[in-house]
Amino acid sequence: MISPALLSWSFEPGLIVSLAALVWVYLRGRRDLAIDLPERYPTWRAVAFVAGAVTLYVALASPLDAFAGLLLQVHMTQHLLLMLVAPPLLWLGAPQLPLLRGLPDVVRRDGLSPFLAWHGLHRVVDVLTHPLVGWIAFVTTMWAWHVPWLYEAAIADPFLHEIEHFSFFFAALLFWFPVVQPYPSRPRWSRWAMVPYLVLADLQSTLFAALLAFSDRVLYPLYERAPRLGGIGALEDQATAAAIMWVPGSIALLVPVVLIVRRLLAAELVRPGEAPVHVAASRVRRERRPIDLLRWPVVGALLPRRGFRFAMQSVLLALAVLVVLDGFLGPEAGAMNVAGVLPWTYGRAFAVIGLLVAGNVFCFACPFMLPRSLARRFLPAGRAWPRALRTKWTAVVLFALFLWAYEVFAVWDSPWWTAWIVVGYFAAALVVDGFFRGASFCKFVCPIGQFDFVASLVSPLEVRARRTDVCGSCTTSDCIRGNERSRGCELDLFLPAKVGNLDCTACLDCVRACPHDNVGIFARMPAAELVADPPRASVGRLGTRLDVAAFASILVFGAFANAAGMVQPVLAAERAIAADLGLGSTLVPTTVLLVLGLVAGPVVVAAGSAWLGTRFAGIGIDGRTFFCRLALALVPLGVAMWAAHLLGHLVMGLASVLPVGMRGLADLGFAGVGAPDWSLAHVMPGSTETLTTVQIVLLDLGLLVSLYLGWRVARQHASRAAIAARALAPWSVVASALFVVGVWVLFQPMEMRGMLLPG
Repeated sequence: MISPALLSWSFEPGLIVSLAALVWVYLRGRRDLAIDLPERYPTWRAVAFVAGAVTLYVALASPLDAFAGLLLQVHMTQHLLLMLVAPPLLWLGAPQLPLLRGLPDVVRRDGLSPFLAWHGLHRVVDVLTHPLVGWIAFVTTMWAWHVPWLYEAAIADPFLHEIEHFSFFFAALLFWFPVVQPYPSRPRWSRWAMVPYLVLADLQSTLFAALLAFSDRVLYPLYERAPRLGGIGALEDQATAAAIMWVPGSIALLVPVVLIVRRLLAAELVRPGEAPVHVAASRVRRERRPIDLLRWPVVGALLPRRGFRFAMQSVLLALAVLVVLDGFLGPEAGAMNVAGVLPWTYGRAFAVIGLLVAGNVFCFACPFMLPRSLARRFLPAGRAWPRALRTKWTAVVLFALFLWAYEVFAVWDSPWWTAWIVVGYFAAALVVDGFFRGASFCKFVCPIGQFDFVASLVSPLEVRARRTDVCGSCTTSDCIRGNERSRGCELDLFLPAKVGNLDCTACLDCVRACPHDNVGIFARMPAAELVADPPRASVGRLGTRLDVAAFASILVFGAFANAAGMVQPVLAAERAIAADLGLGSTLVPTTVLLVLGLVAGPVVVAAGSAWLGTRFAGIGIDGRTFFCRLALALVPLGVAMWAAHLLGHLVMGLASVLPVGMRGLADLGFAGVGAPDWSLAHVMPGSTETLTTVQIVLLDLGLLVSLYLGWRVARQHASRAAIAARALAPWSVVASALFVVGVWVLFQPMEMRGMLLPG
């Protein structure tokens, strides 16, 4: 018996002949161009064009079209093929010249030549291929045809349905043209502009998907009246359509972002003064000079100044003192206390956002270093840090304990505990660096510092030598030894051998110490140093550093565990387990869940997936090294989850500092400030769909970058792409599962800690 799905294929002669003729003309023209311009027309371009034509046929003639009026998820899939798959594939074929060359000479010469030479046509093409026109057409077309009454009219009228499909496809061709920029066209905007171009398109697409996902009613009533195939409810169908538009749609729009940024920054991966690796020298010469912040007029003069860093540290020190005083003396409610609002709502969010935007800015302005600097005047600071403790394991344990204590003891709602944590931090920095030389506290103890070190792997800035040949001729090595101008790098990061941001506090002592003015702050491809595993100054090869991999794993899994611990389903489950066990608190179930997330997750899931990959793929790398490399490859996803989660707290509680500040001033006797408006400490009413959209986009980018890094790592040790794919498959499942957990968490009602409950 023939399946109804097979019978629903539409074998329209006009469509088949048109697409077949298009492919034939393209391949005929490309045959000659591949001989004349082989570098412009490799085989993969022909494959892409043919795949685009096939995708277009599947979208218009397959059962997708037949079932579009019965299931919204099917219709959404059809729209994605028409807008996000077929058009970029066709443009990747660079079809302009092949289609012209493939036409019969008489048609091209006598029929098209006068038309192609017409100036009016050139003006029309210039307007249509402008990026702004393409973006507006893409967005307008998508929203307009999804207005319920117009959407249902198109389903009911076959002619109008064809117009809808044509407008989708044509608008998408305009949209993708400046993104792909097919040869021989020239860009109208900077290639950097394509990043916000695509991200903003994804934001509005995600916003529409959120409207579908969060709606408690069926937006298109025709699906309520239609026969329910497979017993799928109309609301369930709508939610599935939203997921199709959200996840695959975001991937289709954000993968090009990653590829464009990687290509633009490829030249900046080449260290000044060194021969480029995997990048042609001629291409590097055509690229603009790498961005160096210390070459900028004002910023470059301000950042290296010791007085500027001292001023930043002083500001944060004053805020830390304020947190301690209000934590001990102020109200016990965290939402009404500086110690409950400033560190947890503002401090964490700005630290992570700072890492993503500007690098390790917290360590640059770390307030804990000022008392240490003063203490060194009367404490010996001459001992060597114990050799057995010269790893990250101390910080691993401290960070895991903090994540546990944060949940179990509700540190976020205890100003008293928060104040003691700050005091303890100052005391630890004072004792460790007061008795041990170097920056032992920063390098081996401080969990905040280790978080920043590992998270700064995805930062866009890096302190490094401008020209390594200058370093090669230097005989004094002042950048690490110091001189009368500066003490040099206390973390033993020798600039010629420094790779990435690990262990770099961005103190800029090396900048001040260098007698050759050979240190800069360069823009770079985030996480680029994780693709390879070279020896690193003071760190060695990351593939051998199980302690660094362990911290990275806890950072990643901790991001999801910390966020999940605040959503209502998880909190309800913890309370239910505690009640079933007859316990008076949720300490035991919370501890068990955190142990599963912070210990079993990294040890069993992450390490196990790496071991499985090496076991079944026969890849040329041992399981421990593969785990260490892949643990760091997950960092972009983990940082994205931290950023998405903490951004939510920041946006929701952005005004909460105002009533707390007014209360503090009133406590000090400033009666003129008036009574605090505690309504500002409530979660702001209104839609959170835009915020959720931004959060999901962050997660999308984190997943894509992590998968890309994992693939590059696996490919380095596999003789064939198929072997690399098998080796990476278990780990990719873990990364994708974390992404799904993150999306689920962001969709749940979240306990807004540090905020007052309404009423």
